Formats: sequence, C-alpha cells, structure tokens
Amino acid sequence: MRSNSDVARHDGMRKIIHCDCDSFYASVEMRDDPSLRELPIAVGGSASRRGVIATCNYAARKYGLHSAMPMAQALRLCPDLVVVPTNMEKYRVESRRVQSIFYDYTDLVEPLSLDEAFLDVSQSSRHQGSATRIATEIRDRVRDEVGITISAGIAPNKFLAKIASDWDKPDGQFTITPSDIDAFMVDLPVEKIFGVGSVTAKKMSDMSIRTCGDLQGISATELAKRFGKFGTRLHQLCRGRDERPVSINRTRKSISTERTFADDLPTMAACQSQLNILFEDLQRRIAKANCQHRIKGRTLKLRFQGFDTTTVASTGQEVNQQTYLGLLTTAWERQQKPVRLIGLGVQLRELDNPDQTDLFGAEQPNL
Repeated sequence: MRSNSDVARHDGMRKIIHCDCDSFYASVEMRDDPSLRELPIAVGGSASRRGVIATCNYAARKYGLHSAMPMAQALRLCPDLVVVPTNMEKYRVESRRVQSIFYDYTDLVEPLSLDEAFLDVSQSSRHQGSATRIATEIRDRVRDEVGITISAGIAPNKFLAKIASDWDKPDGQFTITPSDIDAFMVDLPVEKIFGVGSVTAKKMSDMSIRTCGDLQGISATELAKRFGKFGTRLHQLCRGRDERPVSINRTRKSISTERTFADDLPTMAACQSQLNILFEDLQRRIAKANCQHRIKGRTLKLRFQGFDTTTVASTGQEVNQQTYLGLLTTAWERQQKPVRLIGLGVQLRELDNPDQTDLFGAEQPNL
C-alpha cells in the first residue's frame, strides 16, 4: 500500500477520488472565529431544546463526542464545550465554493452531502492523469481559497475511495492502487464495509469473521444464505470490487421531516396534535422536490423516552393525514410511552427503474 503514489492506468480501470471536508460545519465556524480553534466546539441545537450535535471538531471528539449525540450528553462529557448554533445557509455557500473547485478537474462529480463528493478523474489530463496529484492540488486549493481542510481517498472504485478518505484524517489523503487491493482487503475489518453495523458485525464475529480476509473464505452461496441479498454484495465488497459509476444525476430516494420536542409527548392524543404541523411541512418538501409522481410508500418514525426508536411504513402513492394517523397508531402501540421525536416521510421510486433498490447493483466482475 502507498499513501503517496499515483493510481496506475489500467484499461477500463476508473480513477476515483472521494473528497470529505474535515468537521465541515465546525471548520467553517473556526475559520470565521479563530478564537475557537483551540477549544472543543460542537455545532448543533441547544441542550435546553433537546438539540443534537450536527458536527464537532477534533478537540471535542477527544471527549467521546460525535455527530447525532444529544447536546445535553455532550456537555456532561465535556463541560467546557462551546456550542455554536447551526447556520445552514452559510454552510451551503461554502459547500458551493468547495464543489466549484471539484468541477475545475472533472464534470463527473457526485455530491453525497454538503461536505463530501465522489470525483471520477479517469479522463482528466491534469497532472498527466495522476489522480493522487489532482487530489493533492484540490486539497491545497480548498485550504487556500475556502480556508478549511479536506481529506481525500484515491482508488479504482467508489467503495475503496471512501474508505481511503477516512484513512488519514484530518487533512490527509491515502491512495489505494489496483495492485494494492488484494493485500489491503485481507486485513480490513469487516466494520469498514458499508452496511455492516453492530448487529451484522456481531453475527460475523460469532462466525469467527473479523476481517475481509476471513469473509473471503466464505462462499457466495453461504453468504447469501446467512445474510440474504446483502450476502451477494458482501462477496464482492470484501474483495474490493465495486462497479458503481460516479453518478452526476443522483436520484433522491426519500423525503422526510421530523421534530424533537422540548417536552416529551405523554399520550397518543398529544402525538396526534403534532401531526398536522409535520404533515404540512412534509407536503411543502414534496412540492418543492416535485416528486409526487414518484412516491411509492409512506413512513413514520417515533423516538420514545429513553431513545428507543421505531419506524413503520406502508406502500402506496397517496399522501394524506389519515394514512399517517394509522402509522402513528401502529408505532405508538409498540411501546405506549412518552415520545420525544416524530418523523414523517415518503419513499421514492427510481427514475429509470422503479423496482431497483440494490445500492451496489448486480454482481460485479473482477477488477
């Protein structure tokens, strides 16, 4: 493995860069207020309003803080934490500045969020086609022109590029060449595979599977038997195979809205009283996205006292309050205790293939 080498040219082999801004919201705030640079800071909602961390800087992470952690808990872990209110409009402006730099190198840019994106530079002539040098220049420009740092991963596919971008954070980059893949994958922990959470990792551990090398010893048939459709993807990903192209027209798969309440809603009736406001906001979001014709299902999420969360869904295109009232009743009856959060959403069909739900697509050939 080489962290400072070029991705070699191979016939048909892509050169993918995954760029990921370091603690994006927090970095923007520290840039605008240098007095915050040496302090632990978290961007997010107020603890008194049951806010959560949107992101925090690395000084705060030393205390065990992380995104989505309740701000009240964060302040208990780090009493000196500086809480900065979220300013989404400012972050959107800075995101556009970062992405404009990406487009100087390729038109094949797939934004994943405000702070990260995939770039396919396979056909770029910049730096004699060196993806590693292109990534270095991008990082230098983001630092100089935007005033924040960004990490990058360079690899022959999206799966490996995303892993690589996290390898030398913050403010670093890592390259996985085609010839590195086999050796790199052998010792890679299975938790690094997208979709392998704590439950799946525990199941794998019970099978004495802890690394991708261990996973490679299991047949595709056995993996499918143990893990269903995900088993087929595991068989490919544990070998570092991923044929997904960088998509410049990403299709939105869902729209949702949610609200965390300052005081728990104690009864079903109290939850019902909040449904109208949430439903109106969901309708506005659907209209803004102009996706009414793509709705294929409705979802409702409840987070109860104690942070237990349940989600219910129903198929169908019609969106009305009566449907969500039915989902709310089903969700409430699962625990029947005070509710701290309600979320409403819709699931959307793919534009090209209404039935396509597989994130990684069909089984992929060897790279």
